[in-house]
Amino acid sequence: MAGNAIRIGGACGFWGEASHAVAQLLTVEGLDFLAHDYLAEVTLSIMARARAKDPSAGWAPDFVSAAMAPNLRAIAERGVRVVSNAGGLNPAACAQALRKVISDQGLVLKVATVEGDDLTARAAEFAAARDLGSGAPFPDPSAVASINAYLGAFPIAATLDAGADIVIAGRCADSALVLGPCLHAHGWRAEDLDLLAAGSLAGHLIECGPQAAGGNFTDWEQAGDLSRIGYPVAEIAPDGAVEIFKPEDTTGLVTPATVGEQLVYEIGDPRAYLLPDVTADFSEARLTQAGPDRVRVEGAKGRSPSGRLKISATYSEGWRAGQVFGFEGRAARAKAQAFADAALARTRAALGNQPDFAEVSIQIHGGDGLSGECTLALAARHDDPKPVGVFLRETIGLALATPPGLTLFGAGGRPRPSPVVRLFSFLADASEVPVTVALDGVPVPYSAPIPPPLEPLPAPHAAPSPPSEDGPMTAVPLESLARARSGDKGDAANIGVLARDPAFLPWIWAALTPETVAERFDGLAFGPVERFPMPGIDGLNLLLHGALGGGGMASLRWDAQGKAYAQRLLGLKIALPEHLAP
Repeated sequence: MAGNAIRIGGACGFWGEASHAVAQLLTVEGLDFLAHDYLAEVTLSIMARARAKDPSAGWAPDFVSAAMAPNLRAIAERGVRVVSNAGGLNPAACAQALRKVISDQGLVLKVATVEGDDLTARAAEFAAARDLGSGAPFPDPSAVASINAYLGAFPIAATLDAGADIVIAGRCADSALVLGPCLHAHGWRAEDLDLLAAGSLAGHLIECGPQAAGGNFTDWEQAGDLSRIGYPVAEIAPDGAVEIFKPEDTTGLVTPATVGEQLVYEIGDPRAYLLPDVTADFSEARLTQAGPDRVRVEGAKGRSPSGRLKISATYSEGWRAGQVFGFEGRAARAKAQAFADAALARTRAALGNQPDFAEVSIQIHGGDGLSGECTLALAARHDDPKPVGVFLRETIGLALATPPGLTLFGAGGRPRPSPVVRLFSFLADASEVPVTVALDGVPVPYSAPIPPPLEPLPAPHAAPSPPSEDGPMTAVPLESLARARSGDKGDAANIGVLARDPAFLPWIWAALTPETVAERFDGLAFGPVERFPMPGIDGLNLLLHGALGGGGMASLRWDAQGKAYAQRLLGLKIALPEHLAP
């Protein structure tokens, strides 16, 4: 790696992740920064409800109490700087709480804030907006819980330039938590588009913590003891060269396969990963083993950003509830279906002439129809919480009249109706989102950089060459030929597929047609399926629009965020010549 490279540790991937990552990463020699990513759309809606009850709330208290407080002295002694979006909807309150802890420990650390992303008070201004995915109109402003713009990395760099030791931002692009330190340390400018893309890719690779080091990995058995898995470190040189590794004396593994799975996680068109500072093209990114548990990342390209920021609003739309039941023995699936039908019939009878449910979901997993065991996920949604409460009451009340073999965990009370929180995403001109930067409460001058003129999207990559049959054929599970990872993009699910051998890719592409993929997920209603070649990693990305039943806290699905969709797809049988079969 070239001289003057910086090392950034990915210490947190979501609000609620284990807090031991900071201490682990502080063992890495030459560590310069820690990046903490806490936010998702659902997280912001939870924070919005907390702030509505208490104006001093609306941020991630775990950041202060669990990540920072036990480690502040070591952070100060080693000169490691921290960048986070733990501020959520209230960066100033988060910073105030952290400053108190710093003072109580007798330390001197400068804390900066980045604000301007919270547009909730401006809901009425966006009445003409349309949802990016569905085209639906903007929701009733009175139902809106949060509206946040995805800010970029340049405000973060401004705080570091001003001398911040710890940066607390609100909503920003996840990868900006890594790109910001790169801008500060290497002096990259708005016109250095390939460098901005490289830094953004590094951020994307470590933003989900140990997922780049063997967590959530298709070949999970190779990761060893998951309780001691390593968190990733990105080493980023001034010329944009990136290497990913993990701390010594940790388990997991860092290979092109583990890093590649994270590369394809939760992306759409890999040629156009839209970020506030750059439009990144990851489609030709290449991954090579650079040493034990060390992967070199090359080939990211950048084009000008669109000049518009993604805005995500969350809003309430009714109430939902669901429960999970187990059934064992003969005809387990039939038992589960009979139980679900009876529970809904009882509920509708109790409701009388009240309006029916807006949506009901019955999902049965496992069992072979004759014997075995299965799981029933039963859920319902209604505009009024009372019918949802009746649904819960009547479902539990059926427990003594059920087919035999019903199992439940624990003996606690039945769940309660919870709000349905939907996501509404749209675009706004960056000039409409003023950003403010402060260091220990004192404003820091900041002007948004002017990006280069827009460039057209490059032509799509050619699909892999059609395979040619060569001798006898056989069928093997896709998992024998590829690894895969899936996740959510609002109400869409993505499944990234990486061939284990380049020779398999034409057969995989030929088999994974949009029609075949849709058929594999039969029973889950969704819109079109898109396919995107990723020649740099001998892979492809599938985007399943409308596949998550609203996604997040709006969905009644068993897998509301599509995290297991890749595993379902990997069971698909793929035809290929016998001489190629693994």
